[in-house]
Amino acid sequence: MPSAGVCMFQFIHAADIHLDSPLRGLERYEGAPVDEIRLATRRALEKLVDLALQKRVAFVIIAGDLFDGDWKDYNTGLFFARQMSRLREKSIPVYIVKGNHDATNKVTKSLPMPENVFVFSDAKPETFYIDDCHVAIHGQSFSTTAVTDNLSLAYPQAERDRFNIGVLHTCADGKEGHAPYAPCKINELVGKGYDYWALGHVHKREVLNEEPLIIFPGNLQGRHIIETGAKGCTLVTVDERNRASAEAIELSVLRWEHCLIDVTGAASEDEVIQIISSELGKLLIVTGEIPLAVRVEISGACAADAIVRSRLEHFINQVRAVATDISRERIWVEKVKIKTTPQSAGLAGGAYDSPADAVDATSLNLAEGPVGELMQMIAEYREGGARLAELRDELADLERKLPEEVKKSLGFQDDDFLKDILNDVQDMLLDQLAQAK
Repeated sequence: MPSAGVCMFQFIHAADIHLDSPLRGLERYEGAPVDEIRLATRRALEKLVDLALQKRVAFVIIAGDLFDGDWKDYNTGLFFARQMSRLREKSIPVYIVKGNHDATNKVTKSLPMPENVFVFSDAKPETFYIDDCHVAIHGQSFSTTAVTDNLSLAYPQAERDRFNIGVLHTCADGKEGHAPYAPCKINELVGKGYDYWALGHVHKREVLNEEPLIIFPGNLQGRHIIETGAKGCTLVTVDERNRASAEAIELSVLRWEHCLIDVTGAASEDEVIQIISSELGKLLIVTGEIPLAVRVEISGACAADAIVRSRLEHFINQVRAVATDISRERIWVEKVKIKTTPQSAGLAGGAYDSPADAVDATSLNLAEGPVGELMQMIAEYREGGARLAELRDELADLERKLPEEVKKSLGFQDDDFLKDILNDVQDMLLDQLAQAK
């Protein structure tokens, strides 16, 4: 371990910026704030650079998936280079490992970066040194889009008298919804003797270990309804005794949220709307001033169930209107999902976006026959792994044939986005079966 007396410093750990990745799903819905947030990932990166300059950090680490595959043109890379030049002016270096999305980017290799940007080798682990702070940063980039080897095993042991940081794009010991890239175990990382592990690939912030700190910072900006909550980076402070502490800093310019609302006992549509208005108001208080894309989901047994379902389009417009009114246009309702049931029946209902009676798998005997097989297939796809990969590959053939303006609003190569679509498919299936009864 490093000796005491090393200078105190701060650094930023970010990952999964997916620069210029479209915010999936927005353009499918009328009234979506597309123009305001089209460049959300750029604005989030600008805020990251602003933070680095404000805090006068010693360096910045980006743990993979800086880009989102091949760029449409050079503007993506030029924008990134401009932001890095802002850091160069204040002598702040940036250290990057390429992740699975970066490995597919052919343009990156031909675009020169400012001299303060250092990219780790994809052939073997490499170490960069920052002598002013007695720091050693170890890392290895992805050489292909699907690295399934445990890259961490080849990382060197910690160097004495330095603060050691490991940078790794990895699924760690496996994370739901993420491809099993560069898997490793926590005890293997701890065994290297490093003082901090800067991980990337998982889009939800998670602290895997306290001593030493092993952290997924999450992605910089949520891109669709699966990526909910605050998004940003981790600000790490190292004290004079080389003890590291970490603080999550929100940088997103738009936050996606689920608002689950219990309307049990509501007697009228107006009462349901009042409950929704109250819950959205609470969400505004909690989230502060950041704009919100919200999926509203109502559930519970209530007398208003039949009224709501019989005038679904009217009801959804009512929800959108009240959200706009109470938030002064800071809330955009991405979707309204209805899981209410008749108060007298008390049955478990499905989720519907069109009028239908409540339906459950048991009443429709979905465990048997072709419908049961279809439901089982959807469940297997949603579990991820090989089945979802097969679906993704099949959709890739379709995606290649689509016009560019259509492609940008789709997320066929995004596992989370695909799972959300599968949820909608199941809901629509249940809806159609209910109407056919």
